[in-house]
Amino acid sequence: MAPYFDQSPMMIGDLTIRTPLVQGGMGVGVSLAGLASAVANEGGVGVLSAAGLGMVHGTGFSPEDNAAAVKKEIRLARSKTSGVLGINIMVALSDYGQTVKAAIEEGIDIIFSGAGLPLNLPSYVPKGCHTKLVPIVSSARAASIVTRRWTERYSYTPDAFVVEGPLAGGHLGFHTEQIDDPSYRLENLVSEVLHVLHPIQMRTKRNIPVIAAGGIFSGADIKRFFDLGASGVQMATRFVATEECDVDPAFKEAYVNCRKEDIGIIQSPVGMPGRAIKNTFLKKVVLGEKHPSDCPFHCIVTCKQQNSPYCIFKALINARKGNFENGFAFIGANGWKVKEIVSVKALFEELSREYHFEGKLQANA
Repeated sequence: MAPYFDQSPMMIGDLTIRTPLVQGGMGVGVSLAGLASAVANEGGVGVLSAAGLGMVHGTGFSPEDNAAAVKKEIRLARSKTSGVLGINIMVALSDYGQTVKAAIEEGIDIIFSGAGLPLNLPSYVPKGCHTKLVPIVSSARAASIVTRRWTERYSYTPDAFVVEGPLAGGHLGFHTEQIDDPSYRLENLVSEVLHVLHPIQMRTKRNIPVIAAGGIFSGADIKRFFDLGASGVQMATRFVATEECDVDPAFKEAYVNCRKEDIGIIQSPVGMPGRAIKNTFLKKVVLGEKHPSDCPFHCIVTCKQQNSPYCIFKALINARKGNFENGFAFIGANGWKVKEIVSVKALFEELSREYHFEGKLQANA
């Protein structure tokens, strides 16, 4: 397979990523084995989302059910690809440790971990484990804190970092007033993290790739961050509108039909701002017409069940099934640009054309 970009393969430890593009892990049940394996087959990193997999599989709500579902989904993805597979496990999950252990036991290649600082993630890794650990951060300060904690307590240097900016979809690692602040543009964040990691890489003699994420939509965006010094990019929103994405067609059509003005910032029950497609369900939340009738289990540590206007896991599960009367979809800031549903391969080819076209424009400038 010819490379999609003229960028060197991204090395995460001893893993070689031929196409340095990571498909972001999207929950609940948006990025599963079908999507992740298709991305891995194109040389990128296909990423599962661990959030609520027990609910997705209908096996139950307990930590044991979710751990079993995580293993099942990894096995299913492995049966479809020999490429690199990752899994996104949120720090805020109440069964975080058990989920991490399940993914490691099943031999996942990479664990991506954010929605909080994964300060104790290496504590779950047994000696001789080949799973790579990649924190998701939103600032150079967070990258420094994680690196210092891991090296001091566990003698472990992060295998890479995902730096996620405020244009991402889903839960955001920023205060509401920071989201539109130019100081927090992804370009600035990536440059700051690269600066912080440089002396660490020199001291440890280890490569720590930086993966830019949040609002990356086109091949031109990809080239811009490669030129800035990122070793890879992460993209999530565009992969929703693919044939292989593991959601109901109505979910994909919500992306295709989305207008710029339909995308807004919401306050999630888990205590973080998030970016979503505004719909009737969310309007009723604002009007105070929603309240959870029950909670399957305390899935997110930061969720205040008694004060929550709705159960976010139930809302997201309903949406992935196409039931938007009782749910909603997260989306990135540039999601309104999605115009059609294509195959994963066709999307990679389109990104490659855009990337090389941007390169020609720069050469002729």
